[in-house]
Amino acid sequence: MNIIDIIAKKRDGMELNKEELEFFVKEYTNNHIEDYQAAALIMAIYINGMTNEETKNLTIAMAYSGDVLNLSEFGKNIVDKHSTGGVGDKVTIILAPLIASMGIPVAKMSGRGLGYTGGTADKMESIPGYNTGIPENEFINNIKKIGISLITQTLNLAPADKKIYALRDTIACTESIPLIASSIMSKKIASGANKIVLDVTCGSGAFMKNLSDAEELSKIMIEIGKLANRETVCIITNMDQPLGYAIGNTLEMIEAIKALKGDIPKDVQDVVLELGAYMVKLVGKGDNIEENKNKLLVNINNGKAYNKFIELVKQQGGNIEYIKDIEKFPKAPIVKEVLSIKEGFVEKINAEEIGKLACDLGAGRKTKTDNIDMSVGIVLNKKIGDRVAKGEKIATIYANNKEKAEKTEQEILKIYRIGKDQIKEKTIINIIK
Repeated sequence: MNIIDIIAKKRDGMELNKEELEFFVKEYTNNHIEDYQAAALIMAIYINGMTNEETKNLTIAMAYSGDVLNLSEFGKNIVDKHSTGGVGDKVTIILAPLIASMGIPVAKMSGRGLGYTGGTADKMESIPGYNTGIPENEFINNIKKIGISLITQTLNLAPADKKIYALRDTIACTESIPLIASSIMSKKIASGANKIVLDVTCGSGAFMKNLSDAEELSKIMIEIGKLANRETVCIITNMDQPLGYAIGNTLEMIEAIKALKGDIPKDVQDVVLELGAYMVKLVGKGDNIEENKNKLLVNINNGKAYNKFIELVKQQGGNIEYIKDIEKFPKAPIVKEVLSIKEGFVEKINAEEIGKLACDLGAGRKTKTDNIDMSVGIVLNKKIGDRVAKGEKIATIYANNKEKAEKTEQEILKIYRIGKDQIKEKTIINIIK
């Protein structure tokens, strides 16, 4: 068996068997297959797709390419949450400490930014000193001590996915249902939870642009979950416009800290509470979704979620003074306001285009070795359905380059569609169990 034959087989649209997928995963993880060969196979998968059987086999091979955590000491039901990615998605930063404040253990392994979508690990590292790369024993001990740990994929957990994930980002192969499903579920299986709630984003700022693709992805991940004995719920959420107002690592962290103190944008709250309510249900702490949402809101309003976040940051080396005083966070020095040239109602904001602009400012990676500028980004001052007067501020740009700031201003004016009709968008689109 060799990689060239496997590439050729998938190039010609044929189905790869379990042994071929296991061979690829093992040999690529062990650096016996070159990046350019792996890229050829990933591109062939992207173009020709995979059967459900192939996707399941790829996922299991990736999940067991390294360690698989055993979290049974924390109880028989351990719940995890993951998002398929979006623009302005700071949900995990709010939801993880909120769930932990309910007495539910949170062992969270989060990814880095992929293309125009931001990564939770990058956002957490905007806090000076916060360490997402702690060893496995420290990860477990943190959960024992404070009930929560939030890390990135630096442990020997699904190392095949770590390599493939970074590669996909650099060869324009992010928007593939089999590759997204296998990436997410391999991490979830390896990280030890037996109950999984997935935020499947849908719309212009998501990898799934339409509802049918989002539903297809959800069903595949639920089937993979069953195969691996993980109960899985998928909640399809709207990503036609950025989630919340802030896009960019430090800017999103500031918005998340404000949310933990009770100042939470309505769309962010809708997603946090919906996902959280199902997490509470899956671990057996409440069957009524609406009651669960109310319990979660109580822990935001009474400060327990915020205090748990302080514990998390302190435990992993972060400077909690930045959490206590968000003015300490450095922002890019060039601040440019974008003023509307029309009046009316905001009818559309293409989330993907906004995400790309933030990436161009330096908030995201274009290659897997790029460094992220934590201080740059965009804050939306108006969202879909809001009334706008001519000359009113619709967005604020934070940049380190004057030319980039001016270019971003012109692009934002093109992205915002302002018309006569007031539109109301639904945040939660569908729930698939």
